[in-house]
Amino acid sequence: MNTISFQLTSEYIELFKLLKMVKVCFSGGEAKICIEDEMVFVNNELETRKRYKVRTGDVVEFEGNLIEVK
Repeated sequence: MNTISFQLTSEYIELFKLLKMVKVCFSGGEAKICIEDEMVFVNNELETRKRYKVRTGDVVEFEGNLIEVK
């Protein structure tokens, strides 16, 4: 599993934007499709909301990548 650390500079980031920012998806559109296709987990729970507000302390899992939000 590849671990990616993401430094949050605001209160939150929307889930699809995070996937695009850390380059595990090529575009926001691709990220939205992956979320809709039930491929993304937040804090070990399936997340299907594209605009889910990811906050400090959350851990996002997608295709063998763990994204730790700090």
